[in-house]
Amino acid sequence: MRKEINLLFLNLPYDFEISRASRWPEKTKSRTLYYPYWLAYAAGVAEAEGLNTDLIDAIPRKWDRQTAVDHILSSAPDLVIGETTTPTLHYDLDFIRQLKAAGFRGKVALGGTHITVLYEETLKSCPELDFALVGEYDRTVPELADALDNPEPVHGVAFLKADGTVRFAGRRPVIEDLDTLPFVSEVYRKYLDVRDYFYGLAQHPMIQILSSRGCPFRCSFCQYPQTMGGRTYRVRSPENVVAELEFIGREMPEIREIFIEDDTFTVDKKRVERICDLILEKQLKLVWSCNARADVPYETLAKMKAAGCRLLVVGYESGNEGILKNIEKGITLKQSREFAKAAKKLGLRVFGCFIVGLTGETRETIEETFHFARETDADMVFFQQAVPFPGTEFYRSCETEGMLRTRDFSQWMNAQGHLACLVDYAEFPHTELEKIRDRLMVRYHFSPVYILKTLVRNPSLREISRIMKSGIGYLAFRTARLFGKK
Repeated sequence: MRKEINLLFLNLPYDFEISRASRWPEKTKSRTLYYPYWLAYAAGVAEAEGLNTDLIDAIPRKWDRQTAVDHILSSAPDLVIGETTTPTLHYDLDFIRQLKAAGFRGKVALGGTHITVLYEETLKSCPELDFALVGEYDRTVPELADALDNPEPVHGVAFLKADGTVRFAGRRPVIEDLDTLPFVSEVYRKYLDVRDYFYGLAQHPMIQILSSRGCPFRCSFCQYPQTMGGRTYRVRSPENVVAELEFIGREMPEIREIFIEDDTFTVDKKRVERICDLILEKQLKLVWSCNARADVPYETLAKMKAAGCRLLVVGYESGNEGILKNIEKGITLKQSREFAKAAKKLGLRVFGCFIVGLTGETRETIEETFHFARETDADMVFFQQAVPFPGTEFYRSCETEGMLRTRDFSQWMNAQGHLACLVDYAEFPHTELEKIRDRLMVRYHFSPVYILKTLVRNPSLREISRIMKSGIGYLAFRTARLFGKK
């Protein structure tokens, strides 16, 4: 008979709003706050297996460390499960030290991208941390809960032994049948307030779900496929995905937009079309958006549009063919141009993501990227510096070539809560790349032509309000930088 165990899934507190589940975990420049969807999926699995479960997001509750410590001490869970990221690592470990120093007698486990790659180093740096959850941990947590006193056989769990060595039974196989997972929207509905979460691109309130895990593509800088999700692409059946969409539409009518947060929703075009066919057959009146690659043909995009798709987040990355090859993007500029033209013709909105500072970058290639961004004429664009997250090919190449500025992860986020520029290049130092990145954002978004187009494309007050909220967030970021608050 299973011993009664109380679990607390906790999105750990921080000094400001930060999205640990984001691929760029930092204080966003447009006031975006992600759902803690990895924790939510795992909480749903634990609850389905009969474990006493609670899920709390300390970020929108604006809990400081002491408030979180007090809650844990008063509720006394047997196991606290959180996530950490590279830029939040030192803060998160300090919280665990504070919790244990306050007398907490239960166990603490951390999962996430960083600890998946550097679990041994992390455990040795913080003996107060009881367990590292390596890889996807949905099914790891219930097994760990049943084996808190003897976790050695549990795959996916690493821990520090009394002799100072790290014990790890090996990675748990990834979940192949994703239809066996609970609807994460049901978990949100039970434990979270959907109004707390904001995505600058989406209508509010929005919701984030996953229809697949893993990504078969080999972009050298992309973190999740090289750490937690893996290269093995696994999908929920179209029927299962649409069943969750129906649930959201029926039980959560306040939701104005559904964001499909897959690494790449459009990997399997036939599957995407089948999902769209089911939405149309069931006459679901939903608005949804997704992450996509710039290789989706017109016919698929047209079906997506008909089924309620509003916006596509697309990683164009660079306007230089050589850099696209260097990072193994697997997309050409010609494909990107054709995709942008098709999306524009269909009236699909596009958020174009560009990265400066990738392998082989020069001042000239950065300027090519800027002009290519203008050519694609996306509704919004984002220029971000390349970040060498541990576990990625980009990190390894930066480290090998002596370009990585520091391996001290406490330096990965500046005082404003934004990811630091961590790479020095032969042609320009990191400080110059930061200035280039900021200038590109201003040149693009504050040009009279872009402002006029934005007003024309967004005639409703609700849309203008959403855009203004994002814009004010970015202006606050820029103002802080101009006055030297780094």
